[in-house]
Amino acid sequence: MEFFALLIVAFLLLAMLVLLVFQQKKLGDLARQLESRKENEELAALRAQMEVLLSSQSRALGEQLNILRQQQVEQGMQTEQKLENLRRTLSFSLDQVQRQNQRQLDEIRSTVDEKLQTTLEKKLNDSFAIVSQRLEQVYKGLGEMQTLAVGVGDLKKVLSNVKTRGTLGELQLGAILEQILAPEQYARNVCTKKGSAAVVEFAIKLPGDGEKPVWLPVDSKYPGDAYEELLDAYDTGDAQQVEQARRVLRDRLRSFAKDIHDKYIDPPNTTDFALMFLPVEGLYAEAVRLGMIEQLQKEFKVNLAGPTTTAALLNSLQLGFRTLAVQKRSAEVWKVLGAVKSEFSKFALVLEGAQKRLNQANEELDKLVGVRTRQIQRTLREVELPAESQEEFLSIEGGDHV
Repeated sequence: MEFFALLIVAFLLLAMLVLLVFQQKKLGDLARQLESRKENEELAALRAQMEVLLSSQSRALGEQLNILRQQQVEQGMQTEQKLENLRRTLSFSLDQVQRQNQRQLDEIRSTVDEKLQTTLEKKLNDSFAIVSQRLEQVYKGLGEMQTLAVGVGDLKKVLSNVKTRGTLGELQLGAILEQILAPEQYARNVCTKKGSAAVVEFAIKLPGDGEKPVWLPVDSKYPGDAYEELLDAYDTGDAQQVEQARRVLRDRLRSFAKDIHDKYIDPPNTTDFALMFLPVEGLYAEAVRLGMIEQLQKEFKVNLAGPTTTAALLNSLQLGFRTLAVQKRSAEVWKVLGAVKSEFSKFALVLEGAQKRLNQANEELDKLVGVRTRQIQRTLREVELPAESQEEFLSIEGGDHV
C-alpha cells in the first residue's frame, strides 16, 4: 500500500511539473509575441503577472504536495497498522494450525507406533513359534539321524559277517519269489543234483516231459566286502586300487558261479543253467560294467540277476506258467468236446429210433380210429328197434327232459 501511495504522489508531481513546463513554454511564447508587438513596459507587467502567477501556483502546488505527503504518511501508518494486524492474525492462525497439526501428528504417531508395535510383536511371536517348531523338527530329525546312524553301524557290523550277508540276500530273494510266484511254483532248500548232498536256497518248478518237474536253481550271493573295497577305491580315485578291487570282485563272482555250476546244475533233472541273485542293484551294475554277464554264461552257464532283473525274469516265467495252464485246460476242453460229440451221436440214434416208434404208433392209432370206427358205425346201422320200443324210448326221453 505504501508503494502504491508513493507511486501516486510521484505521478502527481510529474503531472504538475509537466503542467508548469507547458505553462512556462506558453508564457515564453507569449512574451516573445509581446516583445515583438508591445513595448517593454507591457512586457515587464506581463513578467510581473507571470511571476505572481507562478508564485501563487508554486504555493498552491506546495500546499497540495504537503497535503499529499501528510495523506501519504497517514495512509502509510494505516497500512503498517493493517499489516501489523494481519501479521498478528496470520501468526496466531499459523500457531493454532501448527499446534493442531502437531497434536494430530502426535496422535497419528502414537497410533502408528501402537499398531507397529502390536504387529511387530505378533510377527515376532509367530516367527519365534515357527522357528521353535522348525528347531524341534530339526532336533527330532537329528535324533532320527543318530538312530539311523546307529542302525547303519549295526547293519555294517551285520554285513561284515559272510553268513549274515548270505542270509540277508536269501531273505530278499525269498520275498521277491513270494510276491510274484505261487507257493507251488517254487521250493526251498532243494537237492537238485543226484548223488550230492548240496541243497540250493530256492528252485523254480518248470514243467518237464513227465510228471516229474525240471528245477531251475536260484542261489543268492553277496560279495559285500569286495564291493565295499571297490566303492572305497572309487572314492580315493586311485586307478591302480580301483583295478585291483575290480579284479578281486571279478574273481569272487567267478568263484560263486563255479560253485553254483558244480553243486546245482544237473540236466535233465535241472535246466542247463542256473540263476545267481545279487541283492544290491549297484553290485549288479558293477558286474555288468565288468562284463561278467556274458563271461559267466559262457563258462559256467550261470546268469546274473539283480532285484529288478529277477523280478522281470519271474514275471516272464509266471506268464509262461499261465500259458502252459491255458494249453492244458484247452486239451481237457477238447477231450470233453470229443466225449460230448460221441454221446451226441448216440443220442441222435436213440432219438431217431424213438421218432420211428412214434410214427408207427401214430399209424396204428390212425388205423384204429378209421377202420374200427367205420366197422362199428356199419354194425350200428343194421340194428333197428321196434315201433313200440321207439315210442317208449321217446316218452322216456321226454319225461327226463320235463
